[in-house]
Amino acid sequence: MTEPTIDLPTFTELQEAAGAAFVTELVGTFLEEAPLMLAELRSAQAAGAAETFRRAAHSLKSNSHTFGATRLGELSRELELGGLIADTGPLDALDAEYRRVAAALTEQCRG
Repeated sequence: MTEPTIDLPTFTELQEAAGAAFVTELVGTFLEEAPLMLAELRSAQAAGAAETFRRAAHSLKSNSHTFGATRLGELSRELELGGLIADTGPLDALDAEYRRVAAALTEQCRG
């Protein structure tokens, strides 16, 4: 069994604490900013900019966990702690997981 894209108890708790309308606004901001963070990871990798790479991975990790996007957060954490990588495979996996998370968050906000 695969783990859920979004941990619903975490997401629901956030909605209860902050209000559904505010969470929908936060999700919108995340959906705008996360692709920029993903692009920053790729450009930092290509440029060999280890600190920029680590910071972008850290930001994506933190934002992911806010919404209960556990797997996306774990993948981001691995990149943050692992440092600059030569292989683009982990970034491709991160992109794919982000697409799943974006779809799930959009669906949750419509709910």
